[in-house]
Amino acid sequence: MSNATPLPLYAIGLGSNRRHARFGDPRAVLLAALAALESDDIEPVDASPIIASDPIGPSRRRYANAVALVASALSPPDMLDRLQDIEARFGRRTGQRWSARTLDLDILLWSGGAWSDGALTIPHPAIEQRAFVLGPLRAIVPDWPHPLTGRSVRQLAARLTRPKPVDRGASAH
Repeated sequence: MSNATPLPLYAIGLGSNRRHARFGDPRAVLLAALAALESDDIEPVDASPIIASDPIGPSRRRYANAVALVASALSPPDMLDRLQDIEARFGRRTGQRWSARTLDLDILLWSGGAWSDGALTIPHPAIEQRAFVLGPLRAIVPDWPHPLTGRSVRQLAARLTRPKPVDRGASAH
């Protein structure tokens, strides 16, 4: 059997800022989640280093974040279902946005390009504003183009970290 067509690739964002009774601290939760992603129809390709990041919103706990690159023939909705199943196995409760969570899995990019339906938008809508996503992404797929802007992950990360220009027209009162 010839494997002429490569499997589609997904970049999956992983985040945790709560200990898990079995797996331990957030870093260990991410390592367990990376292992949980691997299955008959999801093949791990690469994973970024795990970084620590400050929380967004009301949670006070720091996050562990990483990005996994996986190959899979699953459609985006099927991949989303699979990720939500894994989150549930790790004890994720749906509900409050930005609350402390044991495991958060997001589809960031898909080699099929852009996808949007009622439940899922790819690329992830906040990808361009999130250093904790772009840093790990840049470590493994720096040249992956954002399907809507055409800018590479490297360019997006550089734009985020570059100092903002001072508005020369504004007067200092």
